[in-house]
Amino acid sequence: MCEFKVYLKKENHEETVAEDILYAKKTDGKIILKPILGNQVTVDNAEIIEVDVEAERLILSPINHQH
Repeated sequence: MCEFKVYLKKENHEETVAEDILYAKKTDGKIILKPILGNQVTVDNAEIIEVDVEAERLILSPINHQH
C-alpha cells in the first residue's frame, strides 16, 4: 500500500503537514487528509500541486487570495 507524506510548499522550503496519508480531497478551498491511524487533518486555503506516487509525496501550496 502507498501512504503519502504531505508537505506544504512555502517560499523556499517544504513543511511537513502529515504522514501515512491514504486519502486526500479538495473541498471548499480546503484539503482533507485521512491517515491510516489517527484523526483527519484539514489544511485551509491550499491546493494540491504535485502527487508523486513513486516517492510517496503529496505537495500542497497555499492559495493566495489577492484583492
